[in-house]
Amino acid sequence: MCWNATADLTAGTVIAAAGIVCLARVRRPRDLPVAALPLLLGVHQLVEAAVWHAGGGCGPAATAWAVVALPVLPLWVPLGVLLAAAPQDRRRLWGPAAAGLATAAVLAYCLATRPAVAGIRGHTLGYGVNVPWMPLVLAGYLFATLGALALSGDRLLRLLGAVLGSGALACSALWRLEFASTWCAFAAVASLLVLGWVRRPGPGVPVT
Repeated sequence: MCWNATADLTAGTVIAAAGIVCLARVRRPRDLPVAALPLLLGVHQLVEAAVWHAGGGCGPAATAWAVVALPVLPLWVPLGVLLAAAPQDRRRLWGPAAAGLATAAVLAYCLATRPAVAGIRGHTLGYGVNVPWMPLVLAGYLFATLGALALSGDRLLRLLGAVLGSGALACSALWRLEFASTWCAFAAVASLLVLGWVRRPGPGVPVT
């Protein structure tokens, strides 16, 4: 999240609270990973508040932030969408799930062998991790996360994918050096759409 620790703390608290509501409203156990996404990203924003307070650097808060942003999300999102999907929609979701697994493996290896460094750049936090083949890894990351949502058979999840896709373009165009931070902030806010998804009518009936 941009601006400062207070903004991250406020946003994280609100989003995490929405995530708890999402989990409380889940009707099917297989919807739990998607329903938990706001809680995960809300906690992620709270971790970034700790990065602000630490003044950046490569401490535990920066490492925890990078673990969620890099290997966890590209694996969590496509697998969550795959689990929640209707049987007839699952075949086309194996591609994003495989991309997420490969991307998460590369990013987890990078984090295990080199430090994640956070730097304060005005009102934005930038994160640096030495990732080889960065364009290919980024493509895999976006296909795993946005692709899974776009290929979902659920209208609300496709809408979430469209919103996050627009956010990714905006972040890339406006804040190139701080892409990861601004992207995850946008993703956290947009994940409030999940609250509408868990409240969709009819247990086990997707809105298409």
